[in-house]
Amino acid sequence: MKQKNSSPGVSEEFFKQLAGLWPAVKGSLALVYKPCIRPNCAACASGQKHPNYLLAFTRKGKRRCQYVPAAMVPTLERALANGRKIEQLLYEMGPALLHEYRAKNPAKTGPRKRKTRSTNPKPKSKS
Repeated sequence: MKQKNSSPGVSEEFFKQLAGLWPAVKGSLALVYKPCIRPNCAACASGQKHPNYLLAFTRKGKRRCQYVPAAMVPTLERALANGRKIEQLLYEMGPALLHEYRAKNPAKTGPRKRKTRSTNPKPKSKS
């Protein structure tokens, strides 16, 4: 039977940090100004246009954009920040997993020993 380590493993630590990072989204949020379809709009006529938020993301390798309701912007900003934190955690996982593996499984072989030359070489015999 294998003994459990008293210190938490990399996976437990990862899931502990991950638990508080919901909601999470990968993409970007942009505020854009667009004209509307009304023919006599004062804002569009003055050049101000109308503010809209767009969420840009990738789906099946293609860049997509969707309009976002203004009420949802704070939630999406938090989700995007959480997505960046999760991405950073994933980048840190590789070295941490390797370190944990090496701590549990020390190398069975070390660097090869170099052959040293003797300080008194044998004299060549003459035939």
